[in-house]
Amino acid sequence: MTIGELIAVDGAHLLVVDDDVDLLRLLSMRLTANGYRVTTADSAEAALARLAVERPDLVISDVRLPDRDGLALFDEIRRQHASLPVILLTAHGSIPDAVEATSKGVYGYLTKPFDSRALLDKVEQALTLGATGNVPQQRNADDSWRKAIVSRSNRMAELLEETRMVAASDASILIRGESGSGKELLARAIHLASPRAAAPFVAINCGAIPEQLLESELFGHIKGAFTGATSSHEGLFQAADGGTLFLDEIGDMPLALQVKLLRVLQERAVRPVGSTRAAPIDVRILSATHRDLDAAMAEGQFREDLFYRLNVVSLSLPQLAERREDIPLLATHFLQQLAEKYRKSVNGFASDAMEALVTAPWPGNVRQLFNVVEQVCALTTTPLIPLTLVQRALRVPSMEALTYADAKQRFERNYLIQLLKLTDGNVSDAARLADRNRTEFYRLLQKHELTPALFRSSAEGVGLQRQE
Repeated sequence: MTIGELIAVDGAHLLVVDDDVDLLRLLSMRLTANGYRVTTADSAEAALARLAVERPDLVISDVRLPDRDGLALFDEIRRQHASLPVILLTAHGSIPDAVEATSKGVYGYLTKPFDSRALLDKVEQALTLGATGNVPQQRNADDSWRKAIVSRSNRMAELLEETRMVAASDASILIRGESGSGKELLARAIHLASPRAAAPFVAINCGAIPEQLLESELFGHIKGAFTGATSSHEGLFQAADGGTLFLDEIGDMPLALQVKLLRVLQERAVRPVGSTRAAPIDVRILSATHRDLDAAMAEGQFREDLFYRLNVVSLSLPQLAERREDIPLLATHFLQQLAEKYRKSVNGFASDAMEALVTAPWPGNVRQLFNVVEQVCALTTTPLIPLTLVQRALRVPSMEALTYADAKQRFERNYLIQLLKLTDGNVSDAARLADRNRTEFYRLLQKHELTPALFRSSAEGVGLQRQE
């Protein structure tokens, strides 16, 4: 028995929407016979009313409906329930609309007429959320040093070609780039492409460690060198001997420590704190900064002689906003990794969701993109990540322009739903709160196809039957 069949036996709740009474009855019988719990609606408004009472596990809707079409219904469902999967039923003439809806996040569509097996297979797939897509492999074995860098932009291609060339030498390299742009990732790639690849790669963030501790971390100390030094400690220069030492955020290193670092680079030897003896080292230095070191030197905050020692070769990482063609590839790559981490079956992003990613400003660069993808992956329950989840992760308000009539209708329906919930479906009480007589209030309920019995806690199961 498959996972989908187990879900059906457990009674997954399906909402089926179609204005064809005979087809609606047939669909309900087929699905119910296979263990699903079915609620039906013969219009978009009736479907929205049922959604207000109980959220189903899946919606199956005809594209052509009398009051508003299935695509408009889907938009409304997605606005209220971003992760609710939707399957559309379409006649041959409306296939292009269904295909377009699929690209926007609809799980899939079926073309009428369809057989029972096709319907049940599609429902099972939607409930089990499909299979995870794959990120295409674009590199060969010779590019293994850069396997962690996902890119197809010309600007990054040029940078990586420069990286490959300078990695073969032993020159010190300064990597420039904004926070989150991937400076340490590039430094690791340089190490892997260099003759030192088999030796250690050691990284330290110079701006994250207090000055009094940074000297000991870099150069080490001997026992008794200062209060609390109960044993000798090997510094990172010695730990990286034969390999590569990456000094991240070098622009934040205090001036006093810059002098000591310069001496180490000049003498190729390191003297631990408290020691009178220097030990030779063989370390390649890579450094990185998001700061403008030219401005820092002009202001006396960074030593010019140290700058030239570190900046034998300079590599500049572009901002993510300057390599937007990489965003779809990066987002899909991250999604594949995170889907495995969270044990989610996700195919990718809806087209409008991907468009939102591509056009976002990305002040936090690749790191921010990873965080956004992680959030939407953790929250989604559909095979395609919808726009609403991406907007939420980006903290972008949903900009939905409604006509006055649509806005009024939405407000009116939501207002009536709130009153019915508040009064437990009691029409008299709801009408009194609305300051309307019962006859007028009933007309409003009929207009929006709201059935008071659906909102009564004592009327369990009423919502499972279609209201004729």
